[in-house]
Amino acid sequence: MCGDCVKEEFPERESICLENGSYLLNYAGCKNCGARSIEIKNRVTSDDEEEELVTYQHICSQCDHVVANHEYSFRVNGEYQEYEMSCMLCGNGEDQRSIMPYDPRGPQT
Repeated sequence: MCGDCVKEEFPERESICLENGSYLLNYAGCKNCGARSIEIKNRVTSDDEEEELVTYQHICSQCDHVVANHEYSFRVNGEYQEYEMSCMLCGNGEDQRSIMPYDPRGPQT
């Protein structure tokens, strides 16, 4: 992972959790070649009864420099779906949603 390629390392993204994609507003450009284009490579999905985990790398499309490693997870915990994301480029985020038609906790802000 490369802190020189991002504007801010692990920005706080609140409830935003990306299973796929890149937070390009945080990409400063490749420290090796200066390119501003990025690709997703080495995507791996593991799914068991407890959790779905997706990992991949953000790679400079010109020189294959690894910008960041991205991790996303999804699990059902009781009556709630839980999402988490951790990535130097995309940031940290987590969210929890009720599986019921109406969330017993009330509206989420």
